[in-house]
Amino acid sequence: MQQTGGSTLSAQEESRDIIFACQHCAASFVVDSAAAGITIDCQKCGKPTSVPNLALAAAAENAIRISELQRQLKENESQRVEITSHINQISIQLHRWQLRLQTLKERQQKLQTGLAEICGPPADNQTTRSAAQSSG
Repeated sequence: MQQTGGSTLSAQEESRDIIFACQHCAASFVVDSAAAGITIDCQKCGKPTSVPNLALAAAAENAIRISELQRQLKENESQRVEITSHINQISIQLHRWQLRLQTLKERQQKLQTGLAEICGPPADNQTTRSAAQSSG
């Protein structure tokens, strides 16, 4: 066990080492990973402090991350279902308006046919102009 303070460790040594702080005085320490989970006396304050077990810490961190991702997936699914529902409702409303428009077009054709039967066919503007020019 060595206290950190200006000592340079190689990348290979760092990967096997655990860097942690005393629970009481916050003094920084570097220990071999084999010391994970044991309690040692702090060299600065002399009080017992536990060396963290990185495997357990990593597992706990992964569990928290998994939980958060599952919560986000559930929220995402909820929003997707809500939007899909809105799209379906709007699609139904659009279909109703299209049917209404079709009905109005059919009604317009029937009314124009009825008007044509009473008043005669509508005059074509070009035919009316030709007749006016030939008489003039």
